[in-house]
Amino acid sequence: MSEQATPATRTSQPSLPPGASSSRAPQAVSVAGPRKPWQPLGAPVLECHNLMRELGTSVKTRVLDQVDLVVHEREFVSLTGMSGSGKSTLLYLLGVLDRPSAGRVLLDGVDVSALDDDDRARIRSEKLGFVFQFHFLLPEFSVLENVMIPMLRRGARDEQSIRTKARSVLEQMGLGELEQRKPSQLSGGQQQRVSVARAVANDPRIILADEPTGNLDTRNGEQVMHVFESLVREQGITVLMVTHERSFAARASRQLVMRDGRIVEDLDQREAAE
Repeated sequence: MSEQATPATRTSQPSLPPGASSSRAPQAVSVAGPRKPWQPLGAPVLECHNLMRELGTSVKTRVLDQVDLVVHEREFVSLTGMSGSGKSTLLYLLGVLDRPSAGRVLLDGVDVSALDDDDRARIRSEKLGFVFQFHFLLPEFSVLENVMIPMLRRGARDEQSIRTKARSVLEQMGLGELEQRKPSQLSGGQQQRVSVARAVANDPRIILADEPTGNLDTRNGEQVMHVFESLVREQGITVLMVTHERSFAARASRQLVMRDGRIVEDLDQREAAE
């Protein structure tokens, strides 16, 4: 792919007046009901510049081609496109789970592309939360223990405060009564909401979600979407979500469309998504 990259087209709509407070104080996360307005955008929190990813040795395939992107605090960004367009590759590079072939990824202004593996792991633990299509809950542990595990691995709190924080997050997600159940005793929607609780337990700046509703029916997918919207609208967390569901993508405050490893559309949906 030697041709010049096509710049993304940004379509803007008038933004709403400032709504909810930017406070990150713990509060219940809505799984249904009316939505609060989007919060005002904050500073850039996640960026990539001239990002490229090539696979192969003797014959190289370019799966990302000169991608530039800036994501701000309190933004809910959906990333859409056909299979093979580079969505998940971009998400994994932004999530410091892979290294680019060229270009830079900046998290809070720090070039994470240049960090060693230990520092990259620390950055992921401190600033990022991940939700995948499959929940990846550990079957031998309870719901409460699954939410505690990332905090125990990080080691920034004692075990009692970790247990208290995990219970608080589960209560916010409407899952407090299920804390002693094993994952196999939950519905698919409940399992995915526990995985979201696990992702937010370490108070991440950003949640990166790869097809989080892909294995769910419509009702459970709707509940997970309400959780993501509430995290952004009410708690000011930044969310970047890969999805094939057009109706869910349209509810984000911003939608990126990818084709052939490039961002070809950049849609401001802050007014439309209300």
